[in-house]
Amino acid sequence: MAGYIPAALIVLRVVLGPVLVWDALDGSVSPWFVPAFLLAFFSDVFDGIVARRLGVSSARLREADSWADIVLYGCVFACVWLVHPRVLSEFRWPLGALIASQLVSMAVDWAKYGRLASYHAWSAKAWGITLCVATVALFGFGDAGWAMWLMIAVGIANNAECVAMTLLLPRWTHDVKSIVHAWRLRAAPAAP
Repeated sequence: MAGYIPAALIVLRVVLGPVLVWDALDGSVSPWFVPAFLLAFFSDVFDGIVARRLGVSSARLREADSWADIVLYGCVFACVWLVHPRVLSEFRWPLGALIASQLVSMAVDWAKYGRLASYHAWSAKAWGITLCVATVALFGFGDAGWAMWLMIAVGIANNAECVAMTLLLPRWTHDVKSIVHAWRLRAAPAAP
């Protein structure tokens, strides 16, 4: 039964994303928006920790986690578009570069593996933290300025690292912490 907890945390994130969009449909957000987003964010933090502690971490679970992140942050992007369209206008070029880097990373994954990578690298964790800070700054305080710039820079760096890892690794592997770890995996002798 406890093995279902990480999956439930992933499902929670997938459910909360559209709920956030629903809250933003009128062009504003309610006072529960930031707490609901933080609940989704912390479900992302703890799903992997709980899965490892329970010994139920698997490639399938890690892939589901990656897809849940795409759903959540796609919904957050929609909320920014609905509530803070000026931010999208002000940051259109840097955000465009970030989105392009994400699409390139996904395309390289699909071209090589036929599915998305699920590295959960340290740079991805840093990007997740900066996404959280930027989201809370924007929806909680009405200004994300420096947090947006930091989130964009960390996101582009993470996507570049993911592309490099995909090009480096001979086969799909989940939970690769950095390019250094990918290099070590590539250099390790293949299992019989």
